Amino acid sequence: MIVVMSPEASESQIKEISERLEKQGFKIHLSEGEQRTLLGVIGQPRENLAETLEAIPVVEKVVPISRPYKMASREFKPEDTVVDLGGGVQVGGEKLVIMAGPCAVEGEEQMMEVAHEIKKSGAHAIRGGAFKPRTSPYSFQGMEIEGLKILEKVNRETGLPTVTEVVDPHTVHEAASYSDVLQVGTRNMQNFYLLKELGNVSRPVLLKRGMSATIEEWLMAAEYIMSGGNENVILCERGIRTFEKATRNTLDLSAVAVAKQQSHLPVIVDPSHGTGHWHLVPAMSKAAVAAGADGLLIEVHPRPEEAVSDGPQSLNPEKFNTLMKDLKEVAACVGRKM
Repeated sequence: MIVVMSPEASESQIKEISERLEKQGFKIHLSEGEQRTLLGVIGQPRENLAETLEAIPVVEKVVPISRPYKMASREFKPEDTVVDLGGGVQVGGEKLVIMAGPCAVEGEEQMMEVAHEIKKSGAHAIRGGAFKPRTSPYSFQGMEIEGLKILEKVNRETGLPTVTEVVDPHTVHEAASYSDVLQVGTRNMQNFYLLKELGNVSRPVLLKRGMSATIEEWLMAAEYIMSGGNENVILCERGIRTFEKATRNTLDLSAVAVAKQQSHLPVIVDPSHGTGHWHLVPAMSKAAVAAGADGLLIEVHPRPEEAVSDGPQSLNPEKFNTLMKDLKEVAACVGRKM
């Protein structure tokens, strides 16, 4: 529920009510506006709690949150959340943020090459997987810690914030010590032990939608992270599994509009996994921006034909550069900057 304090409420009165609720086992999220202070009360409310709070003179009203996810709900926080990736890059503001790079970290030379290329084209962050959960146990599984160290070197040389996937709770803090943004892949969206651990770190979390997840389940996964104390969550639509075989997944761009209506969290789109074919990535990237996405996650490889994973859906630097020019025009049409 949300406790709306009256404009006359003093700091000491607000503190007193907050402390009273905390003693009852609730978590309190304080939001101070220009005219009113809101107390987001997280927890299972006891009977008649709203009536009890509304009886306090400095409480204007109590508003119940109808959705099962509380902290991620726009009812809880009407204004958009902006997530800071570091290096002056913010997701969720006026500026469209482009994260690009290969599916997997294959070596230092490869990562440095692609980092300089995408930065030259205007990308704001670099992605690369050090831990690679794959469908087949015989596929390339990633360079793991060595890959994280390469990402750190790339960040030091180029200044680009780094995005990498975490796959289990045991590697979260180590990955956080090397990378700027921790990604939860589609297979781990409902790995609740992993989500809980990510609630304990200060790094932004890029949460991909599960391949068979509803939007509500996706937002409930975000709630797990936020309820643990980490409110820096970025939602990523990456396509869902349907009966369609023409594309790797079915990119659900309506999810962008729905998620932004129901949640204050920033939403980005991964058109690479969403389609599985590089030649579809430009069209879906532009469509995602038009649909209101706050950014894009695009696979770029110096030589896609040599990539150890996801080469068919990766753009080469030249095609990525062309796409970036096109995106500037689309962004301008919908009031966004690059």
